[in-house]
Amino acid sequence: MNEWPNGWSGDQSGNQYGRGSGSSQPEGARAMPQVRRDAGPGRPRSEPPLPPQLSPNRGSVPPQQSQGYDSYDNGYNTGQVYGDGGGRGGHGGGPAAAGRGSRPAPNWGRRIKWTVLTLVTVFLVTSIATYFWADGQMRREVDLSKVIDRPAAGDGTNYLIVGSDSREGMTDEQKKVLHTGSAEGKRTDSMMILHDGSNGPTLVSLPRDSDVVVPSFVGSQSGKKFPAQGRHTKLNATYAMDGPELLVRTIEASTHLRIDHYVEIGFAGFANIVDAIGGVELDIPKAFKDKDAGADFQAGTQTLDGQQALAFVRTRHAFAASDLERTKNQQKFLAALAHQTATPSTLLNPFKLYPTLSAGLNTVITDKDMSLWDLGQMFFAMKGVTNGEGKSMNMPLSGNIGNNLLWNKTKVAQLVQQLNNDEKVTVTSD
Repeated sequence: MNEWPNGWSGDQSGNQYGRGSGSSQPEGARAMPQVRRDAGPGRPRSEPPLPPQLSPNRGSVPPQQSQGYDSYDNGYNTGQVYGDGGGRGGHGGGPAAAGRGSRPAPNWGRRIKWTVLTLVTVFLVTSIATYFWADGQMRREVDLSKVIDRPAAGDGTNYLIVGSDSREGMTDEQKKVLHTGSAEGKRTDSMMILHDGSNGPTLVSLPRDSDVVVPSFVGSQSGKKFPAQGRHTKLNATYAMDGPELLVRTIEASTHLRIDHYVEIGFAGFANIVDAIGGVELDIPKAFKDKDAGADFQAGTQTLDGQQALAFVRTRHAFAASDLERTKNQQKFLAALAHQTATPSTLLNPFKLYPTLSAGLNTVITDKDMSLWDLGQMFFAMKGVTNGEGKSMNMPLSGNIGNNLLWNKTKVAQLVQQLNNDEKVTVTSD
């Protein structure tokens, strides 16, 4: 009796595969009954085959006897035999099928390009936003259009940089710490002309005790015109009389050099800027003390904080040359300050840039026509003074009348001519 269903035939040896099928359809995957491998030879224990109506090919696979692999399998056969996919030309789970589901290799060139574009866009947007924010913080309070009888503009740009003793916004404790005193109003502690041109920057200090004649002027507040009376006074006194506008008017009348932009900073703003950039490194060649300014410095290279920096630029009683030596220290320090401020480590570091901008822009006063770009150009020109690209000097002097210092008119005329023509400055202070 044939024990194989659906037309299968074979012998008793168990080699009954590949003998064909009783069906007219090609062979496909067939489900085989699960067989216990550990049932022992000749005693297969099989599950009943599927009924013909449930078999995909209306056939089944004969039970398989153990082939001696009991030492490493779990004793069961899944009963699945793979054929040609039911004659549909399929390839089952072979390599071709696996290839169809694999992900393509990443395009690193494209990824890098988009990453760079994204970073550049973020940088540009941030820079533009920062520029307009900072530009809006500037205090444009000086109206140079009120200055009358102005000289013609020369080549290059001339900035008048003023350090005032303004105590605006300072508490009593801050005044005590910074040794500023509590005097009302404000006066100028330092005045410098910074010329920025094609032959490098030139920084010229104007001693505050310089002897000048008060010219005719229009009051910055009253609008009233005051005629010239030939009255001599110290240069810083003109600032106390009618503010920045009269100071600019007096300097232009005395030198015939047009001032293009005005920049002023008070005590508190100066100290805050120094602290915001983490201090300024400076080489002090000789130790000195000044009780009035709160100065007590040892010789050597050191980093000055805001309080120390303010004491350094205000000290004059410790020097025999008094105000002239102080102007040299002011030039030296401002150049060092600009050198450390106008650097990538500050400009590209938001943790330094924003505090520095906030500290400076809230206290720096400029003319109404000055932009943030102009202010930046001024800082870079100041930086150039210390890089060997420019020159720093005092206004040439010829003596004094009492406590007032007299300018050397011949040298001053030559200096102004060279600045107006944007020539290399050859004039010296001596």
